[in-house]
Amino acid sequence: MIRAMVVDDDALVRLGLTDLLDGDDAIEVVAQAVDGLHAVEQASAHRVDVALVDVRMPRMDGIAATRRLRALPNPPRVITLTTFDLDEYVYDALAAGADGFLLKDTDPAEILRAVHLVAGGSAMLHPAAARRVIDRYHHADRLRSTDAARRIEPLTPREKDVLARLAEGDTNADIAERLAMRESTVKSHVSRILTTLDVTNRVQAALLARDAGLTG
Repeated sequence: MIRAMVVDDDALVRLGLTDLLDGDDAIEVVAQAVDGLHAVEQASAHRVDVALVDVRMPRMDGIAATRRLRALPNPPRVITLTTFDLDEYVYDALAAGADGFLLKDTDPAEILRAVHLVAGGSAMLHPAAARRVIDRYHHADRLRSTDAARRIEPLTPREKDVLARLAEGDTNADIAERLAMRESTVKSHVSRILTTLDVTNRVQAALLARDAGLTG
């Protein structure tokens, strides 16, 4: 059972998302929050696997909330909710540790699929839109590029191949097919990549890959 939390200052949005998630036999909404500060309190009181977090909220916005949630002893995975696919705040949320994002008008079936994917360890939902956000708002300067290149240097050539595909938004299954590997081997590579780069999720690894010029 996936334990979910819905975080949004709009009561109707919270109600709609909660009804949607609770309609899935494998998902249980264990908490709701009206803003980021409330979300941190709720996540500290309940075990939450996946939190759907709005970006724009009073008291504490979704970016700050994501950072705080990911710093908890048992951090939930975070899906950022936004109204616009090119919202400048989305990149900041990804950099803060979000595992992906959804548009609020996403098809309900896709929202459920997203929760399952993120709960299972995948990230960067809607990869084409994610790439647009990153490309538009992630302008790496020379210092950051140099640091990123230094951080990926310990990776083996094969791990760099995996990281490059990960940065394009490929799932483990996609990477396995493209690189002619077993999916279990891809998972092992991804785990070592995250450890070596000292990042918390695939999104942050993808940002480093782009800073380092590993992918276009």
